[in-house]
Amino acid sequence: MNGPERELAKAQRAHWQQTYGSHPGMYGQEPSAPVRHAATVFRASGSRNVLELGAGHGRDALFLAREGFIVQATDFSATGLEQLRQAARDQNVADQVSTMEHDVRTPLPLADASVDGVFAHMLLCMALSTKEIQAVVDEIRRVLRPGGSFVYTVRHTGDAHYGAGTAHGDDIYEHGGFAVHFFPRQLVDTLADGWTLAEVHAFEEGELPRRLWRVTQTLPR
Repeated sequence: MNGPERELAKAQRAHWQQTYGSHPGMYGQEPSAPVRHAATVFRASGSRNVLELGAGHGRDALFLAREGFIVQATDFSATGLEQLRQAARDQNVADQVSTMEHDVRTPLPLADASVDGVFAHMLLCMALSTKEIQAVVDEIRRVLRPGGSFVYTVRHTGDAHYGAGTAHGDDIYEHGGFAVHFFPRQLVDTLADGWTLAEVHAFEEGELPRRLWRVTQTLPR
């Protein structure tokens, strides 16, 4: 990571810490539509232990726990994770959810082939370079069991905010203090190299609306 990338990463970590602190449960308690899809995918493949990257305050991790999965939830915001742990206690699923403060720019502290499924809602389209995104997917491949599925969502270059705000290069644009790496379709295909790409589903979310892809890919057995 070069100097500008390091400063952007530092600023984004501070942004999310402040955001979660000022707006507890900012995304509400209802699970996202993508995690409902992920639960169906995981259940169909017989998954039990699942990993969520970029869990935030935990609405999706808690849904997976309520659906009967054992969930490892990671985020780089200690504030968000504390909110998640409290909510897990309140919902009586604390024994099914573990949390870990982790920056995806570093290797996952998990054993090879140790999880059945991985979910990441808008984590890969944070302020990560293309090289860093590829490294994250390589780590996911390492910790995922053969036959396991990775379900993720990203904002793409058809989004209204693509090209707006402050440009940081590598299709990263910052708008309102929030930096996003907008995905071209070629990047989705590159990240699926060596996987079975089951689906690239276009959908919209939020007020703009944000335009996203929901990607489902599976490791060969």
